[in-house]
Amino acid sequence: MSANDQLLLGAASDGQPLGQLLRLANRHGLVAGATGTGKTVTLQRLAEAFSDAGVAVFAADIKGDLCGLAAAGNPQGKIAERIAGMPWLGHQPKAYPVTLWDVAGQSGHPLRTTLSEMGPLLLGALLELTDSQQAALYAAFKVADREGLLLLDLKDLKALLNHLKEHPELLGEDSALFTSTSSQALLRRLATLEQQGAEALFGEPALQLEDILRPTADGRGAIHLLDASRLVHEAPKVYATFLLWLLAELFEQLPERGDADKPLLALFFDEAHLLFADTPKALQERLEQVVRLIRSKGVGVFFVTQSPADLPDAVLAQLGLRIQHGLRAFTAKEQKALRAVADGFRPNPAFDSLTVLTELGIGEALVGTLEDKGTPAMVQRVAIAPPQSRIGPLSESERQVLLRQSALLGRYEKPIDRESAYERLTARAQQSEATAPSPAETGSDLGSMAGELLGGFAGQVMKTAMRQAANQIGRQLVRGVLGSLLGGKRR
Repeated sequence: MSANDQLLLGAASDGQPLGQLLRLANRHGLVAGATGTGKTVTLQRLAEAFSDAGVAVFAADIKGDLCGLAAAGNPQGKIAERIAGMPWLGHQPKAYPVTLWDVAGQSGHPLRTTLSEMGPLLLGALLELTDSQQAALYAAFKVADREGLLLLDLKDLKALLNHLKEHPELLGEDSALFTSTSSQALLRRLATLEQQGAEALFGEPALQLEDILRPTADGRGAIHLLDASRLVHEAPKVYATFLLWLLAELFEQLPERGDADKPLLALFFDEAHLLFADTPKALQERLEQVVRLIRSKGVGVFFVTQSPADLPDAVLAQLGLRIQHGLRAFTAKEQKALRAVADGFRPNPAFDSLTVLTELGIGEALVGTLEDKGTPAMVQRVAIAPPQSRIGPLSESERQVLLRQSALLGRYEKPIDRESAYERLTARAQQSEATAPSPAETGSDLGSMAGELLGGFAGQVMKTAMRQAANQIGRQLVRGVLGSLLGGKRR
């Protein structure tokens, strides 16, 4: 096994290099450990290794210091000593090709998707809907598909919900699912979402996957960092839902690759517990299925969290690479969890994993890799190799320089508001008002005379006739408008 076909992680207790076969890196992984034990530096080291191998990386920058990947390192002190103890590492301080993203568009390229692409299942999880509200949302999306109404941003969905309240006949057999109570609840949830600043996430131009997967001119994989330092605290559901959408979108769009020499993309999900917190059962089952199958598309998913217990057992069972930094156990519950972590590794007769877990220093970890045939290797105590880039954040001026030099500059900055559900439904309402016959056009004098002569019955007949005529005109207009609608989901 050469350094070119593996991800070098660090030095085992015997001083020999330890790594994960690159062709098995799509079997997913876990980086766990208590706060301050070195998870971020390990993540940085992995991102570098993938980039050097020509594999694209997408990661969330939770604390704001992962962006140091864009600057060359300056190892000193204990870091320099550790590098000196790994002569086989070939450490060379250098910067990596980093692209910055930010949902708010302040510290990176604006990051957007559309409501149509996110779909009702993920959107329902984001809005934390009840079963009845989720059913109403599905009914609304069904009408949008049938009517050819594009749902790109929040105002599109709000316009559709209001339109369906006024025209329930459009729901057809789903009319029982879309009650006044459920529609009002959906509108309130959307208003709350806007107050959290999530409105910026929805719209166009939406993120294009090819911009993430495209390699750099020197053949390295591009590293894409989502600035989530504010998002994960102010709108954690938005953060988690976007990452789930990205995972689902990759699964849907990427072709099967089979066994390959290396992955196409490595995804790092920091604060991974947020992906599964209060997740509806249907969504969690879908997520578990995608994690299980997406490796055949060449995507490796790496969860970063404090404890493996933060992940469902069905997800843990699919993780090939396990990097466990130190854990602390003070209560009986924590000690039970600690034993479960130790039992998750293939035992090594040279040491007791349970004991070592509480002894690991900063930058040390228990590492379980996969052997050549894909079976778990014995756990090793490893000193993680220091990254070649800077350990620590970029300054604000450095971030601005990086943004100005980005190959994607100008592609996502200016929002596009093309004709979609909001514009079409607004135009439809205005057209209906404009074509509604006025009293003069309908012979108001005759109508009044008829009303006086024949009483309320004749007046009601006349109103019914007028309404039927207006409905007929409306149907003709709808057919004309729908003929030119753009249909389906943007690709």
